[in-house]
Amino acid sequence: MSGTSLDGIDVVIADLQGHGRQLRVIAWYGASFAFSEELADSLGKAASEEYIGVAELSQLNVRLAYEYVQAITRTLATREDSTQSLDLVGCHGQTIRHLPDKVPCLGMGIHSTFQIGDPATMAQLLGIPVIGDFRLADMACGGQGAPLVPYFDYVIFTHDTEVRGCLNLGGVANLTVLPPGAHADQVYGFDTGPANMIIDALCSRLLDLPFDEGGNIAKSGMVNEALLSELLQDTYFLSEPPKSTGRDYLNHAFLRRLLDQSDRIPAEDLIATATALTARSVWQAYQAFVEPQYAINRLIVSGGGAHNRTLMDLLRDCFAHNRCMVDIETSDSYGIGVDSKEALCFAVLAHETANGIPTSMPSVTGADRPAVLGKLCVP
Repeated sequence: MSGTSLDGIDVVIADLQGHGRQLRVIAWYGASFAFSEELADSLGKAASEEYIGVAELSQLNVRLAYEYVQAITRTLATREDSTQSLDLVGCHGQTIRHLPDKVPCLGMGIHSTFQIGDPATMAQLLGIPVIGDFRLADMACGGQGAPLVPYFDYVIFTHDTEVRGCLNLGGVANLTVLPPGAHADQVYGFDTGPANMIIDALCSRLLDLPFDEGGNIAKSGMVNEALLSELLQDTYFLSEPPKSTGRDYLNHAFLRRLLDQSDRIPAEDLIATATALTARSVWQAYQAFVEPQYAINRLIVSGGGAHNRTLMDLLRDCFAHNRCMVDIETSDSYGIGVDSKEALCFAVLAHETANGIPTSMPSVTGADRPAVLGKLCVP
């Protein structure tokens, strides 16, 4: 898995058994690998609105596949395993564009998504079947194509008596709501808005740092409440699910507006404001779109944002508002590493796809029917 943060690749090697609610992760291990500065810059350019030639994008699609393969083999080497121990690889790819809302294209309303990191190249290099390109099948059924993590949340975290929320704080924040003993058509979820992507971009552009380690920069700053209130009025936050978002929208809607204030607002305050934006937009989404139907008992947080102590404290403050009794913990408490959950999710999705099991969730994406996700490439 490599996400919208563009920080690197997370790999998980997992032993999976069963399907649906009976699926079990018997064992897993993982590793993370940072992108080189040159590769991160190239991916950032491709995923932005800057010009990139078709030839360059074609090359990058294959080059990234080589990077994924190297990350897999390096992860296996940490346990002295080899590719011969693998049955299947699932790879989300790097999102270059995610356009979930239909717009006119040559006389038709079209929505689309585009990930690179060619799975056919990976399959030939590894000698193992690879499943990639998970989003488009759901979009062909009328859905948003994202978020995809709710299926994983459904099979791993559904509880018989608790209403649970699963919040993934990657580049984008997405929330899954699991009613007690939920069936697949009762699962609810959507992207709430930015998580780390805007914070990381501000750290990079204003302080030449890759991210706000532990949330220490945000803690040292002061939230600009006027700017925060203005940002929280963005149409994305106010629109009802199903909805999903990505780098192209978030950069335009939030990063540029924050950077425009950098001449008059200190960097630390802008980063504090962006951190508060993540927490408050999650809370705002919960109040507007979840709480009227389901009052969450437990919120399970994963993703890189779980390491940001300031962000986690802000979330706890938000969910303590009006005596909202929500226990907040991380997925580590359930044996699922906060940095490994998304990679493990795509192992699960690939496992289900190889067995012909639909994993898109129309109650989440708005599709008119479930779909088997992904394209199978065989060596």
